[in-house]
Amino acid sequence: MPTPHEDFENLRVFRHPLIQLKLTQARDHRTPTLQFRRLLNEIAGLMTYEVSRQFPTREVEVVTPLEKTVGTALARPVTLVPILRAGIGMTDGILNVMSEARVGHIGIYRDEQSLKPVAYYAKYPPDIAEGPVLLIDPMLATGGSAIHAARELKKRGCRDIRLICLVCAPEGVRAMGEAHPDLLVYTAALDRQLNDRGYILPGLGDAGDRIFGTQ
Repeated sequence: MPTPHEDFENLRVFRHPLIQLKLTQARDHRTPTLQFRRLLNEIAGLMTYEVSRQFPTREVEVVTPLEKTVGTALARPVTLVPILRAGIGMTDGILNVMSEARVGHIGIYRDEQSLKPVAYYAKYPPDIAEGPVLLIDPMLATGGSAIHAARELKKRGCRDIRLICLVCAPEGVRAMGEAHPDLLVYTAALDRQLNDRGYILPGLGDAGDRIFGTQ
């Protein structure tokens, strides 16, 4: 299970050995694109088991080859919202364990001069507010993009929003807590700090570039 962080009420950190093993491999600068992409999806899938633990369920009738019985279904629709483009790199891993989830998208990039978020695209299911939303981004650095995305989701009536990220910086967690104190951040690691360019240290580089093999 993820454990609450002693310094941030809004942060939950996964210390599971498999998650930490895969995170270590993803951090390595020698890890090629194909393996990096696979690792992110595997970590996201492992994290989803616990992030979804409190999702409400309902009973459903199912007919086995022998008789009728009662099973379980999710009570409300779940929507994944990856922040483009890097969030796409974790979405398939979550869909592998929750194939019934819908997928919305929000496009935000960070201006390299101001470090402020710039939104350029949004597409959601019309009833997105009816159930939990998993906001997905491998990195929570300054927090600007995730804060903006959460604000846009709340404008559409979403109230159950959870952020899943691979690594985060204290600056981003603090900013998210101040902007959205009701939103929990789930991560595999709280790293040391941001550098003067807004990159997480020690981090794992630019996740988008490493996922897609770009520069």
